[in-house]
Amino acid sequence: MKTQITVVLGLAFLLGNASCIKDFHKPTTVTVSTFAGQSIGGASDGVGTSASFNSPVGIATDVAGNIYVTDNWTGLIRKISPAAVVTTLAGNDKVDMDGRGPVFWYPSGIAVDASGTIYVADSHNNRICKVSPEGVVTTFAGSGAQGTADGPGATATFYNPGGLALDASGNVYVVHSNLVRKISPEGVVTTLAGSGAAGSADGKGTAASFNGASDMIVDAIGNLYVADSHNNLIRKINRGGVVSTLAGSGAKGAADGKGAAASFDTPFGLGIDAAGNIYVADRLNNKIRKVTPQGVVTTVAGTGEFGSNNGPGATATFKTPTDVAADNFGNLYVTDGNTMIRKIVISR
Repeated sequence: MKTQITVVLGLAFLLGNASCIKDFHKPTTVTVSTFAGQSIGGASDGVGTSASFNSPVGIATDVAGNIYVTDNWTGLIRKISPAAVVTTLAGNDKVDMDGRGPVFWYPSGIAVDASGTIYVADSHNNRICKVSPEGVVTTFAGSGAQGTADGPGATATFYNPGGLALDASGNVYVVHSNLVRKISPEGVVTTLAGSGAAGSADGKGTAASFNGASDMIVDAIGNLYVADSHNNLIRKINRGGVVSTLAGSGAKGAADGKGAAASFDTPFGLGIDAAGNIYVADRLNNKIRKVTPQGVVTTVAGTGEFGSNNGPGATATFKTPTDVAADNFGNLYVTDGNTMIRKIVISR
């Protein structure tokens, strides 16, 4: 009832104020800027463009607006405050709690839970790690051997795990080897979807197939969305484990449209906003795309050309963006191949 009353009062206010009606219909403005990092690769901490990254890949935000980045080649986990202060949270200059030596080896996917615990796909170490807010690293799942074995965390195996996602119940989802794996809060690993063979079949569980799936995201009700990179598709996995194709024709392209009328070129990373809109780092199109829950695809930013131009979304340029994340205000952050973190503000 409270929501209904708010809506009625809001409409009454708008009807009584012509300027508000005008603002309500004002076109969306998209502005791209460089939030942190510079064109010269490195591992320096600092503020904004005084900091440097080497190969930023995964990106995630927490409830306080902090941003976390996996700096792939340096093996570092970087933290960026809302004021663009970059620090190194964890990385290869330290030894983890397992005593295994260098902490990360090409970290890729990253996700953050409500308590601030960070989960990292430690790709070449074939494990999923937890990083505390203080930077303490432990192994959550994975023996370190290459494989696809299900089971308890210490005996389960992964093969170059990529994108990560978290649901509201504390389950962690990992994509690799054309499979979507699920890790319970207790660390038990199961295979949720995918046969392991390359393909694009829809269906339930292992009857479905993917080809080079690279990242995923979870919505508020537990649906999973997968960037099926080599298929140039965005796939959906509902809570019953049924895989369907949400958007993309399968052919390489940059067409906006609904469902199969749209096209992508190597969609790589996914983010989601509070309204359930999915944002895609459309890597080889050098664009950031938006997919509504109904499968309608539009281009948010990027001309399609290589570059690092800031400004309006329609004229801004990116270089093979790899991932995207949304904060609580609807701002987007992109890991860009220019060794930068770009920010996209969408406003009216």
